[in-house]
Amino acid sequence: MSKRTDSNGYTMMFAVIMVFVVGSLLAFLASSLKPAIKENERIEKQQNILYAMGVNENDASNANFVSTKVAGAEFKKYIKKQLVLEGNKISESQDAYLIDVKKQQANAKDGKVRKLPLFVGEKEGKTFYVAPIRGKGLWDAIWGYVSMDENMVVQGAYFDHKGETPGLGANIKQRYFMDDFIGEHLMTEDGVFKGITVKKGNNDAVNEDKTDYEVDAIAGATITGDGVSAMIKKDLSLYVPYFKNLKK
Repeated sequence: MSKRTDSNGYTMMFAVIMVFVVGSLLAFLASSLKPAIKENERIEKQQNILYAMGVNENDASNANFVSTKVAGAEFKKYIKKQLVLEGNKISESQDAYLIDVKKQQANAKDGKVRKLPLFVGEKEGKTFYVAPIRGKGLWDAIWGYVSMDENMVVQGAYFDHKGETPGLGANIKQRYFMDDFIGEHLMTEDGVFKGITVKKGNNDAVNEDKTDYEVDAIAGATITGDGVSAMIKKDLSLYVPYFKNLKK
Protein backbone atom coordinates (compact mmCIF):
# COMPACT_ATOMS: atom_id res chain seq x y z
CA MET A 1 0.00 0.00 0.00
CA SER A 2 1.39 3.44 -0.95
CA LYS A 3 2.24 5.95 1.75
CA ARG A 4 -0.25 8.77 2.04
CA THR A 5 1.23 12.22 1.56
CA ASP A 6 -1.89 14.21 2.29
CA SER A 7 -2.17 13.36 5.97
CA ASN A 8 -1.71 15.89 8.76
CA GLY A 9 1.24 13.94 10.12
CA TYR A 10 3.07 14.02 6.81
CA THR A 11 2.42 17.76 6.44
CA MET A 12 3.73 18.48 9.93
CA MET A 13 6.83 16.34 9.38
CA PHE A 14 7.53 18.06 6.04
CA ALA A 15 7.14 21.51 7.65
CA VAL A 16 9.52 20.59 10.51
CA ILE A 17 12.15 19.30 8.08
CA MET A 18 11.88 22.42 5.90
CA VAL A 19 12.18 24.74 8.90
CA PHE A 20 15.29 22.86 10.02
CA VAL A 21 16.85 22.90 6.54
CA VAL A 22 16.10 26.59 5.88
CA GLY A 23 17.18 27.58 9.39
CA SER A 24 20.44 25.73 9.04
CA LEU A 25 21.06 27.32 5.64
CA LEU A 26 20.39 30.82 6.97
CA ALA A 27 22.64 30.22 9.98
CA PHE A 28 25.42 29.04 7.67
CA LEU A 29 25.04 32.06 5.41
CA ALA A 30 25.00 34.45 8.37
CA SER A 31 28.14 32.87 9.78
CA SER A 32 29.99 32.83 6.46
CA LEU A 33 29.03 36.40 5.59
CA LYS A 34 29.82 37.85 9.03
CA PRO A 35 33.49 38.69 8.25
CA ALA A 36 32.46 40.49 5.04
CA ILE A 37 29.73 42.41 6.86
CA LYS A 38 32.16 43.48 9.59
CA GLU A 39 34.70 44.57 6.98
CA ASN A 40 32.06 46.65 5.19
CA GLU A 41 31.06 48.30 8.47
CA ARG A 42 34.71 49.09 9.22
CA ILE A 43 35.24 50.70 5.81
CA GLU A 44 32.00 52.65 6.07
CA LYS A 45 33.03 54.15 9.41
CA GLN A 46 36.36 55.19 7.93
CA GLN A 47 34.55 56.80 4.99
CA ASN A 48 32.20 58.66 7.36
CA ILE A 49 35.06 60.06 9.41
CA LEU A 50 36.98 61.11 6.31
CA TYR A 51 33.88 62.72 4.81
CA ALA A 52 33.36 64.85 7.91
CA MET A 53 36.87 66.31 7.63
CA GLY A 54 36.45 67.05 3.94
CA VAL A 55 38.17 64.01 2.44
CA ASN A 56 35.55 62.89 -0.06
CA GLU A 57 34.66 62.80 -3.73
CA ASN A 58 31.83 65.35 -3.71
CA ASP A 59 30.72 66.85 -6.99
CA ALA A 60 28.88 70.14 -7.42
CA SER A 61 25.84 69.03 -5.43
CA ASN A 62 26.11 65.40 -4.30
CA ALA A 63 27.76 63.82 -1.27
CA ASN A 64 30.17 61.05 -2.21
CA PHE A 65 32.58 59.02 -0.09
CA VAL A 66 36.11 58.18 -1.09
CA SER A 67 36.20 54.80 -2.83
CA THR A 68 36.12 51.66 -0.69
CA LYS A 69 39.35 50.64 -2.45
CA VAL A 70 41.27 53.60 -1.01
CA ALA A 71 39.36 54.26 2.23
CA GLY A 72 41.84 52.36 4.40
CA ALA A 73 44.87 54.08 2.91
CA GLU A 74 43.24 57.51 3.10
CA PHE A 75 42.26 56.89 6.71
CA LYS A 76 45.87 56.12 7.62
CA LYS A 77 47.05 59.13 5.66
CA TYR A 78 44.77 61.73 7.23
CA ILE A 79 43.94 60.38 10.70
CA LYS A 80 47.01 60.95 12.87
CA LYS A 81 45.58 59.89 16.23
CA GLN A 82 42.63 57.88 17.48
CA LEU A 83 41.83 58.91 21.04
CA VAL A 84 39.52 57.41 23.64
CA LEU A 85 38.26 59.79 26.33
CA GLU A 86 37.15 57.90 29.41
CA GLY A 87 36.37 60.17 32.32
CA ASN A 88 39.59 62.05 33.08
CA LYS A 89 41.65 59.48 31.19
CA ILE A 90 42.80 59.98 27.61
CA SER A 91 44.39 57.10 25.72
CA GLU A 92 45.29 56.24 22.15
CA SER A 93 43.83 53.26 20.31
CA GLN A 94 44.19 52.13 16.72
CA ASP A 95 40.66 50.72 16.89
CA ALA A 96 38.84 53.69 18.43
CA TYR A 97 36.69 53.98 15.32
CA LEU A 98 35.25 50.54 16.10
CA ILE A 99 33.82 51.65 19.46
CA ASP A 100 30.05 51.10 19.48
CA VAL A 101 28.54 54.52 20.30
CA LYS A 102 25.10 53.01 20.92
CA LYS A 103 26.55 50.58 23.45
CA GLN A 104 28.50 53.35 25.16
CA GLN A 105 25.36 55.46 25.49
CA ALA A 106 23.65 52.49 27.15
CA ASN A 107 26.62 52.06 29.50
CA ALA A 108 26.31 55.69 30.55
CA LYS A 109 22.63 55.20 31.38
CA ASP A 110 23.66 52.28 33.61
CA GLY A 111 26.09 54.53 35.49
CA LYS A 112 29.24 53.26 33.77
CA VAL A 113 31.93 55.56 32.39
CA ARG A 114 31.31 56.17 28.71
CA LYS A 115 34.14 55.78 26.21
CA LEU A 116 34.25 58.70 23.78
CA PRO A 117 36.14 58.19 20.51
CA LEU A 118 37.85 61.25 19.02
CA PHE A 119 39.81 61.27 15.78
CA VAL A 120 42.57 63.80 15.22
CA GLY A 121 43.22 64.39 11.55
CA GLU A 122 45.45 66.66 9.53
CA LYS A 123 44.79 68.04 6.07
CA GLU A 124 46.58 70.85 4.27
CA GLY A 125 48.33 71.90 7.47
CA LYS A 126 45.11 72.13 9.49
CA THR A 127 44.08 69.96 12.44
CA PHE A 128 40.61 68.45 12.61
CA TYR A 129 38.88 66.79 15.55
CA VAL A 130 36.14 64.36 14.50
CA ALA A 131 33.58 63.02 16.98
CA PRO A 132 30.75 60.50 16.45
CA ILE A 133 27.22 61.31 17.58
CA ARG A 134 24.04 59.24 17.78
CA GLY A 135 20.40 60.01 18.51
CA LYS A 136 16.76 59.35 17.63
CA GLY A 137 14.87 60.61 14.60
CA LEU A 138 11.18 60.29 13.79
CA TRP A 139 11.16 56.54 13.15
CA ASP A 140 14.49 55.13 14.26
CA ALA A 141 18.14 55.86 14.97
CA ILE A 142 20.08 58.72 13.41
CA TRP A 143 23.83 59.24 13.71
CA GLY A 144 26.74 61.16 12.31
CA TYR A 145 30.27 62.51 12.60
CA VAL A 146 31.15 66.15 13.23
CA SER A 147 34.55 67.61 12.46
CA MET A 148 35.71 70.61 14.54
CA ASP A 149 38.73 72.83 14.95
CA GLU A 150 40.35 73.56 18.32
CA ASN A 151 37.66 76.19 19.06
CA MET A 152 34.80 73.75 18.41
CA VAL A 153 33.90 75.48 15.16
CA VAL A 154 32.39 72.92 12.78
CA GLN A 155 34.58 72.09 9.78
CA GLY A 156 32.34 69.42 8.30
CA ALA A 157 29.59 66.95 9.13
CA TYR A 158 28.12 63.69 7.94
CA PHE A 159 24.65 62.46 8.98
CA ASP A 160 22.82 59.22 8.29
CA HIS A 161 19.68 57.43 9.41
CA LYS A 162 18.08 54.02 9.65
CA GLY A 163 14.52 54.69 8.57
CA GLU A 164 13.58 58.36 8.15
CA THR A 165 10.98 59.36 5.57
CA PRO A 166 12.34 59.57 1.99
CA GLY A 167 12.32 63.14 0.69
CA LEU A 168 11.83 64.52 4.21
CA GLY A 169 13.82 63.39 7.24
CA ALA A 170 16.02 61.19 5.06
CA ASN A 171 17.43 64.41 3.58
CA ILE A 172 19.70 64.88 6.58
CA LYS A 173 22.27 62.94 4.52
CA GLN A 174 21.95 65.29 1.56
CA ARG A 175 24.89 67.55 0.93
CA TYR A 176 22.89 70.79 1.00
CA PHE A 177 21.88 70.09 4.60
CA MET A 178 25.23 68.80 5.86
CA ASP A 179 27.15 71.69 4.29
CA ASP A 180 25.06 74.19 6.27
CA PHE A 181 26.90 73.15 9.43
CA ILE A 182 30.34 74.14 8.13
CA GLY A 183 31.58 77.19 10.03
CA GLU A 184 28.92 77.02 12.73
CA HIS A 185 30.16 77.70 16.25
CA LEU A 186 29.35 75.26 19.04
CA MET A 187 30.68 77.42 21.89
CA THR A 188 30.58 81.08 22.78
CA GLU A 189 33.81 83.09 23.07
CA ASP A 190 33.45 82.71 26.85
CA GLY A 191 33.55 78.93 26.53
CA VAL A 192 29.86 78.21 27.06
CA PHE A 193 28.68 75.24 24.98
CA LYS A 194 25.55 76.06 22.96
CA GLY A 195 25.37 73.31 20.35
CA ILE A 196 23.47 73.83 17.11
CA THR A 197 19.70 73.92 16.71
CA VAL A 198 18.03 72.84 13.47
CA LYS A 199 15.34 75.50 13.38
CA LYS A 200 12.52 76.34 11.02
CA GLY A 201 12.24 80.03 10.19
CA ASN A 202 15.53 81.09 11.76
CA ASN A 203 15.74 84.16 9.48
CA ASP A 204 19.06 82.92 8.11
CA ALA A 205 18.05 80.59 5.30
CA VAL A 206 21.47 80.63 3.61
CA ASN A 207 23.31 80.26 6.92
CA GLU A 208 25.47 83.36 6.67
CA ASP A 209 25.38 83.91 10.45
CA LYS A 210 27.72 81.31 11.91
CA THR A 211 27.43 82.45 15.53
CA ASP A 212 23.67 82.12 15.99
CA TYR A 213 24.00 78.40 16.87
CA GLU A 214 21.28 77.55 14.33
CA VAL A 215 20.89 76.06 10.87
CA ASP A 216 17.79 76.09 8.71
CA ALA A 217 15.47 73.09 9.05
CA ILE A 218 14.35 70.68 6.33
CA ALA A 219 10.74 71.36 5.34
CA GLY A 220 8.41 68.68 6.67
CA ALA A 221 11.07 67.04 8.86
CA THR A 222 10.67 68.81 12.19
CA ILE A 223 11.07 65.76 14.42
CA THR A 224 14.12 64.48 12.56
CA GLY A 225 15.64 67.97 12.78
CA ASP A 226 14.95 68.04 16.50
CA GLY A 227 16.75 64.70 16.75
CA VAL A 228 19.80 66.13 14.99
CA SER A 229 19.79 69.13 17.35
CA ALA A 230 19.50 66.88 20.39
CA MET A 231 22.29 64.48 19.46
CA ILE A 232 24.66 67.36 18.65
CA LYS A 233 23.98 69.07 21.97
CA LYS A 234 24.01 65.91 24.06
CA ASP A 235 27.00 64.08 22.58
CA LEU A 236 29.31 66.93 21.60
CA SER A 237 28.91 68.63 24.99
CA LEU A 238 30.79 65.65 26.45
CA TYR A 239 33.91 66.73 24.54
CA VAL A 240 33.99 70.27 25.94
CA PRO A 241 36.50 69.49 28.74
CA TYR A 242 38.94 68.09 26.16
CA PHE A 243 38.76 71.21 24.00
CA LYS A 244 39.11 73.51 26.98
CA ASN A 245 42.25 71.61 28.01
CA LEU A 246 43.70 72.18 24.52
CA LYS A 247 43.92 75.90 25.32
CA LYS A 248 45.76 75.45 28.61
